[in-house]
Formats: sequence, C-alpha cells, structure tokens
Amino acid sequence: MASAAQQLVTHLEAHLPNFLAYWRQHMKIADDDKYIDHVEQNGLAVFELVKEALLRSLSSETVERLANKIAKERAEMNVGIGALVYNVNLGRRLVINHALAAPLSVDELSPLIDHLNELFDQFLFHVITKYNELKEKELHEKNALIARSHQDRLTLLGQMSSSFVHEFRNPLTAIIGFIQLLKFEHPHLPYLDIIDHELQQLKFRISQFLHASRKEIVESEKETFSLHQLLEEIIEFLYATIVDSDVDLSVAIDESIHIFAYKDQLRQVLVNILLNSIEAVKEREKPRRINIAARCQDGSIIIEIANNGPSIPADIVETIFEPFFTTKKLGTGIGLYICKKVIEDHGGDICCLSDEDMTTFSIRLPA
Repeated sequence: MASAAQQLVTHLEAHLPNFLAYWRQHMKIADDDKYIDHVEQNGLAVFELVKEALLRSLSSETVERLANKIAKERAEMNVGIGALVYNVNLGRRLVINHALAAPLSVDELSPLIDHLNELFDQFLFHVITKYNELKEKELHEKNALIARSHQDRLTLLGQMSSSFVHEFRNPLTAIIGFIQLLKFEHPHLPYLDIIDHELQQLKFRISQFLHASRKEIVESEKETFSLHQLLEEIIEFLYATIVDSDVDLSVAIDESIHIFAYKDQLRQVLVNILLNSIEAVKEREKPRRINIAARCQDGSIIIEIANNGPSIPADIVETIFEPFFTTKKLGTGIGLYICKKVIEDHGGDICCLSDEDMTTFSIRLPA
C-alpha cells in the first residue's frame, strides 16, 4: 500500500493542470514581462520541489538554486518584492488547499502540511534574501556611478577654473592695485570704496572655484587666531552688503576663543554662509535678522550663524551640501560644498537646521 506522502503526491499530480491554470490567472505579473514564458516552467519547478520534499529528503542547495533563479528574473524586471512574495504564497495556498482535499486522515495529513509550509518558508527566505542582495548591489552601482559622475564634473570644474583664474586673476589684481593707488592719491574720490568692495567680492568668488578643485589645503600654514577678531574683519568686509540689505546683525562670541586652523579657509566658510544668509533674509520683510554666536562646548568650538529668512524644506536641507546643488537661478552649487569640505578637512563638521522661525548653520571644530 502506498504511503501517505505518495498518495498526496498522486492527488496533487492529478490536480496539477487546475493548479497551474488558476496560478497563471491570478498571479501578479505584467503583460510586457520578458520572463512571462518562464512562469509555467517556474511553477512546474516549484511543484517538483514539493514532490521531492514529500517523497524524499530535499537538500537546501536545491531549494536555494531555484529561488535564486526566480529572484534574479524578478529583480531584472524591477518587480517589487511584494509581487514576488504574493506569487510564492499564492502557490503555497493552492498546494495546501489541494492537499487538504486529498483522501487522507487528519493524522496523516497534518505532518505533511507542516512539511510543505516549511518548504515554502525556506524557499521564500532564499528568494527574498537573493532579491534584496541583487537590489542592494544595483543601488550600490548606481550610487557609484553618480559619485563618479560628480567626480568627473569636479575634475572638469577644476580644469576650467584653473584656466579661468589664470586668465582672469592677473588683470583683476592689477585693477585692485590701481584702485588702492587712486584711494591713496584721491582719498575723497567718490565710489572708490564701492568699486574696491565689489572687486574683492569678485576675487572671493573666483577663489571658490580654486578650492573646489583642490583635494587638500595648500595655500598657507595653520595658525592660532582670535575667532572674534576674524568675525570683525569679515563683518567689515561685508559691511556695505549688510547695510544695503538692511540687516540687523547681532554677534555673541567669547573673545577668549582662539582657533588653530587655516585662517583664509575658515574666513571663506564664514563669508560664504553670511552671504547666503543675507540673500535669504532679503526674501522677507523687515525685520531681517542674522545672529552669529560661538562658544566652547565639550572640547569643541561651536559656531552658529542663524537667519530669519524663509525656512528650507527638509528634503533640501539634506542635499544643500552636495556639489552642484543650488536653489539660486544663477548659483553654481559649490559654495556650501566647499564649506563642508573645508570644515571636514579641519576635523570638524557642519550641519543645517531650519524651521519657520530660523535657519541655523552650525559648525563644530576641534578646540
């Protein structure tokens, strides 16, 4: 007399055409799926696993091999994991339903049903594991491609900026020098201060491109300097812009704070963030406020520059330090990227927090 397992296999084989027809009709698969012709083959292959699991011992490698094949097909077609799990469980449900109709007693059928569920659980585990592995690999490759693209753009930018700066810096330096002579010889000549200020701003913007193309700080040596004094110099440099924009500027910096850093690099970071803050507050009605504060905390120096301009959406806050990302019509998208690069070169970090009241750039540097 045939065993209960053999009787169940015979019963399932007799109902296989109905099983496959229902499965094809109700499974989740797109009409343009290039593996649509493999569906019945995969269904039959799973059914063979069911028979083998019931009649004899089935190796984990055999289950994993078929699961990996199906996972690769589904991942290649970019089918969501939900559809994949649904189709496997649809097959499970059909097999179990047909098994429950077999002419076997409950005592005979119960362990066989448990064995079938164990098989499908194992199969699902391997399918999902392989699918996730393939998708993570695909995501990693895409991110690597994006990173290489950004690096290529930065390299191109470095080449362009080097050429541009060498072409432009010499005449600019000469013009700045002659402005200084005019100021000395004709101290009361109007507009010279404004011209000098705008030229210094232009020189600063050009320097940004140089920093974007460099991998290390090479222009000067680190030095110890007063943070309060550096901010005074920067505010004096930006004074005309601050007044013209009608900004209420407040500064709260402990005069005892001294930093060991590349002064020119840190100056560039603070000027850049202050200019961005001024542009932000100009988009709102008065009062326009910018608050600068610095303090020592837990072995670090914390510098915060806050403005009451429009809030920055959360999704943009996460990307504003990326190269070439900008919300400005004429922006280059390298200013904040340079700030982040410089601060990280100093062993610190920079972040941005924004709500309806204030947008704050927070810089942490080693004390």
